[in-house]
Amino acid sequence: MSPSVDGSFTALPLRVLADAALAAARTAGASFADFRFHRLQTSMLAVRDTAVQAATEAVTTGYAVRVIVDGVWGFAASVLATPDAAAATARQAVDIARALAGVVAERVERADEPVYHDAVWVSDYDVDPFTVPMSDKVGLLLDRSERLLARDGVTHTVASVHSVKENTFYADTAGTTTTQQRVRLQPELEAIAVDVDSGAFETMKSLAPPVGRGWEYVAGGWDFDAEIPVIGDTLAEKMKAPSVQPGRYDLVIDPSNLFLTIHESIGHATEYDRAIGYEAAYAGTSFATPDKLGSLKYGSAVMNVTGDRNAVHGLATVGFDDDGVAAQQWDLIRGGVLVGYQLDRVFARKLGLERSNGCAYADSPGNIPIQRMANVSLQPDPSGGSTADLIAGVDDGIYIVGDKSWSIDMQRYNFQFTGQRFYRIRAGTLDGQLRDIAYQATTTDFWGAMDAVGGPETYVLGGAFNCGKGQPGQVAPVSHGCPSARFRGITVLNTLAEGHTAGGAA
Repeated sequence: MSPSVDGSFTALPLRVLADAALAAARTAGASFADFRFHRLQTSMLAVRDTAVQAATEAVTTGYAVRVIVDGVWGFAASVLATPDAAAATARQAVDIARALAGVVAERVERADEPVYHDAVWVSDYDVDPFTVPMSDKVGLLLDRSERLLARDGVTHTVASVHSVKENTFYADTAGTTTTQQRVRLQPELEAIAVDVDSGAFETMKSLAPPVGRGWEYVAGGWDFDAEIPVIGDTLAEKMKAPSVQPGRYDLVIDPSNLFLTIHESIGHATEYDRAIGYEAAYAGTSFATPDKLGSLKYGSAVMNVTGDRNAVHGLATVGFDDDGVAAQQWDLIRGGVLVGYQLDRVFARKLGLERSNGCAYADSPGNIPIQRMANVSLQPDPSGGSTADLIAGVDDGIYIVGDKSWSIDMQRYNFQFTGQRFYRIRAGTLDGQLRDIAYQATTTDFWGAMDAVGGPETYVLGGAFNCGKGQPGQVAPVSHGCPSARFRGITVLNTLAEGHTAGGAA
């Protein structure tokens, strides 16, 4: 059973602050107001080789008030946790809305949502990472770093873990009140090999994805002990592997790589604010515009993609979003056709829907909620086979494992991705590693070339802690599940010949 919300959070006079803010907003003329108290605890611990490189902890607290006055948003935030300060913050938000009324042409309309009274939600984890002694954390990371460093050919190692505990209290003038707590972790383990004669180097990382779990994941939920020799051995082999011959190949892509392609070419492309040109920061808008909803052939018939705020251990999993909307799952792509978008309450109304699918989020008390990405996932084939089965169907191809660098254009349409490990496929079997590989395509050509997806046993929930969006910029965590998948006739580049450099869009 998941832990309860921290007593130190619920003991704060949040309802008193909320009541003061909401009452002041109504009195000042707001037709709607909400109050969000946000506490964010973060910790970063990193070990390089045999020494601690970084150990930081921080706590951010504060609250924000949003109001609608004559159809215009106003927003203000504060760290002063008194009823008078909360009321003053609400009045400031009303003043801002009135100041904007003369320059903002469009008026706010929001989709309806049921009222939730005193709802409490806690994410699914066992051990709060902020209760684990620092000495235990350091000892665990040092042990793994030192064992990886002892492998033949490994020159340097880095072991780290980024921990976050996020608490949110939300209340609005409609009567909804929610209290939430979620924990997430990003453990990493990396080996670096350096050729002292040439100065060339290669890296190999753990395939452990970030997750919405507690310290139990770092301590034993992922089998780092089994992975340490694999990292060392694959890195040694990669250093000696031949460079790829560019051309067109059939690809089998592991979930540890494919999750990022999903994020960039589907996740961001199906954000409704990008699709209508409202949002253009962090690599632009989207080719998947609303006039194509229900008709755009995004990919092959085996392509089924969902947005999900309920995924177990998902990084974007919540009970309620920052619009007070309950978490849901819905279709984005069904049978290869675009059928949905990610929405907050304003964008749901713009699209003509009765209800939002719960994608509003602010990363701190000082930022206003914007439409953010749900856990966007490619669904497995219920009767699909194993990764080995997919490989067996390839005569001349490449098996790709792990993510690295990427690049995508301003419409989320032309892209290229690299990876951590590349294995040549000949006549249905793996035949050693290759290196210096990037695959390149347009979004619809790539997903249209997917002729098979693996079964549920190949499905893995990957993800990222650091999805960037907006101006001022905000960062959000998000997971992407997918099975292994096979793609026919994809262009493969040699990154040395093409002068490829690491980079990408958030």
